[in-house]
Amino acid sequence: MKFFINNSSPRKPCIIQCFRGLMLSCFNFVVKVDPFWIQLFYFVILSLVGFVALKITASFTPKGIDVLFTSVSAVTVSSMSTLEMEVFSNTQLIFMTILMLLGGEVFVSMLGLFLASFTTKEESQTMIDAFEMDYISSNELTQKSKNMVEIRTTSIEHDKKLKLKSIKVLGYVILCYLLAVHLIGSALISIYLSLVEDAGQVLKKKGLKMLTFSLFTTVSTFTNCGFVPTNENMIIFKRNSGLLLILIPQILLGNTLYPVCLRSILWFLEKNTKKVEFNFMLQCSNEIGYSHLLPGRHSVLLATTVVGFVFIQLVLFCALEWSSEATAGLNGYQKFIGSLFEVVNSRHTGESVFDLSLLSSAILVVFIVMMYLPPYTSFLPIEDDDKVSLRREGKSRKGRKSFIDYLLFSPLSYLVIFIVLICITERSKITKDQLNFNVLNIALEVFSAYGNVGFSTGYSCSKQIHSDKYCKDAMYGFAGRWSDEGKIILIIVMFFGRLKKFSMRGGQAWKLL
Repeated sequence: MKFFINNSSPRKPCIIQCFRGLMLSCFNFVVKVDPFWIQLFYFVILSLVGFVALKITASFTPKGIDVLFTSVSAVTVSSMSTLEMEVFSNTQLIFMTILMLLGGEVFVSMLGLFLASFTTKEESQTMIDAFEMDYISSNELTQKSKNMVEIRTTSIEHDKKLKLKSIKVLGYVILCYLLAVHLIGSALISIYLSLVEDAGQVLKKKGLKMLTFSLFTTVSTFTNCGFVPTNENMIIFKRNSGLLLILIPQILLGNTLYPVCLRSILWFLEKNTKKVEFNFMLQCSNEIGYSHLLPGRHSVLLATTVVGFVFIQLVLFCALEWSSEATAGLNGYQKFIGSLFEVVNSRHTGESVFDLSLLSSAILVVFIVMMYLPPYTSFLPIEDDDKVSLRREGKSRKGRKSFIDYLLFSPLSYLVIFIVLICITERSKITKDQLNFNVLNIALEVFSAYGNVGFSTGYSCSKQIHSDKYCKDAMYGFAGRWSDEGKIILIIVMFFGRLKKFSMRGGQAWKLL
């Protein structure tokens, strides 16, 4: 027995080290893989899981392509629809809520932060181990070399410790931010629906549970998905200006103003806690490696740009649509709040209080431009220090680009290709039904899918040139009337749009002189 114990005890650390080495090898392989493939794999797997969950729990018999389309739309937070929302059961709405949450940019970026903190820790330990092994392998570990190992180890730990702690703390700050916004948002919506009788009656008539509606709408709004459990989206609540005012801040907190809010929170925490980690995040945002944490000057200019875009759109919308059919029946205050809600949603949420098919072509073109712009588009007349360092670093790496990098097109080029392909798949409908299947409506649908917005003009049987007595109006997106091939192309566009940050530098090989 003694022999057994004496021989097994030294083996135990060896087995643990082997297992740790195996896990590290697997982890290092994942880390070395291009982030594009990691995120693509994540969204594809999540979409397939969502497809199975929605299919199994379906109380009706939808086409498989429509269920997959809905799952992808929820995961990529696009809110493109080929099915009416009210056909989904309460269980399916809960599944869609989970899909939207897991696919939201803030949640995905938070996962990336926790992964980065683990990577930084392992890189630090690897550097220390490698440095120590250089001396141990020489079999001449003198006192001088021991001191050098100790000094070098201390230096590495000092350099990495602050960064590691800062990344971890930032991850927990974002987690608290997520929880706070969703809890407060859901509570405010529930309180409003309880106090305002006509808004609460909408849920009762449609058989929707208040808790599910509140949580679903909050998650959808914050992740900038744009799904609402009603067939009419937010059109049915266009007179409930209070509800719209509750949702507008959630839209901005989860997208265009997220970097501004995050930096403001870190500034507040740094002033009140005096912790060095918060100061490091604010002063060395580039070192953190979190793309949503922008330098101070950049954050101010981003906020100014967002407000500017909203103001310009609001002025145009009110000037062109104030007395239009889309805003008919509303008083001045309701028109103003509804217009504000609509233009804020054009980047990049997609909830709508007006029927887009009734809006002027000029406004639709403006919406297309807004949907195309990345969420952090900003006017930067001067460069931040971090921006300059990144530009210099990019120049030093210019020669390392692969041949594939030079073959990539610009995002706009890909969108034109997608529009052409859809015009080909839907060419028979374009010929027979020109009022519904016109190029502007198709372009709006494609840009909406790329921007992960969800705006759609829908389909109207009354616009058919050759009347079809079997045609029935349905409250889902224009893509619901497309062929299966067209829907598959739009699924690809949604994935492409969700991963657009990896293709923003495409097309640099083309020189337009």
